[in-house]
Amino acid sequence: MVYTIVVNLYSRPEEECINLLKTKLIDASRVYSKDKETISWFVMQDTKDPRAFTIVERYEKEDSQQIHLSNLYWKGFDPYVKPLLSKPMDLRRFNELDTSKAVVVPKYDESKYPMGSSQKDAWGTYVDDKIKYSNPL
Repeated sequence: MVYTIVVNLYSRPEEECINLLKTKLIDASRVYSKDKETISWFVMQDTKDPRAFTIVERYEKEDSQQIHLSNLYWKGFDPYVKPLLSKPMDLRRFNELDTSKAVVVPKYDESKYPMGSSQKDAWGTYVDDKIKYSNPL
């Protein structure tokens, strides 16, 4: 099962901090992508907010992260990055779902799980102005 870590980082507002963080993340990706048992180590910058970055680390298994943490590059990563951030890193851990096999999606029974009023606008949190949505809820 693939083990994934998603880290959201938010830079200080100074242009220099944004550029330093961006460059460090690019460099880190080039280093960490070569680690044994690392499937991928992606870095992304938000299309609207240049201060917002995301790292997606994908490992063969949870223990594979130890290889990443033992990389000598890691010792200097946090001390370099943390002062450039305006808030703490938001780190989340996931086990990727197995999508290699076909599944049968059961019919949704609305009477069992009626939609509450707070859920009717839930789709709005995912709205992207480049895509025309019709609210499915």
